[in-house]
Amino acid sequence: MMKRLIIVAAVLCTTVVVAAQQPAMGGMPMGAPPAGQHHETLSPKAQAAATINGKAITIDYSSPRVKGREGKIFTKDGLISHDKDYPFWRAGANDATTLKTAAPIMIGNLMIPAGTYTLFVDISDPANWTLVVSKAVGEWGLDYDKTKDLGRVKMKMAKPGAMVENLTWTIAGTHGMDGTITLAWENVSASVPLMVH
Repeated sequence: MMKRLIIVAAVLCTTVVVAAQQPAMGGMPMGAPPAGQHHETLSPKAQAAATINGKAITIDYSSPRVKGREGKIFTKDGLISHDKDYPFWRAGANDATTLKTAAPIMIGNLMIPAGTYTLFVDISDPANWTLVVSKAVGEWGLDYDKTKDLGRVKMKMAKPGAMVENLTWTIAGTHGMDGTITLAWENVSASVPLMVH
């Protein structure tokens, strides 16, 4: 009898462990995007950070890889064209790309008060991207609402010296209160001037 109880207990424990390892929500992994939205599992979280004029500025984002898709990302029928708000792009993957600034800043001619914002990029013109700063925060990266725009800034386009495999945001101080924010991925680099008050 004792032997049977031990076997039954062992089977129950195994069942509980296996059930706990199954994905939640009908086969979707925990933390997955809303239904119908693609989850890029190979896009690790990353951060660009700088202190300019004594003030901290960060950009938190997820960094997708090119993964052999060179020339098939920014085209009208490419990877990003399938996003629901295309040509407005989350400029990363997964959760929204987030800008945090400890002080008022100027990006191009756009004044941005201290706080937290979401960044998008309008890529409708491949040769002339536009950075979009949104007042909406905490949303999934594909949820763009133009009524929440704080403002938009034209970006300076360039071609990197080599193909950029991992999407990368950088914040660089140039001198004093001035700096640059740059987004680079695949064969495109786009930047905007930054001034910290």
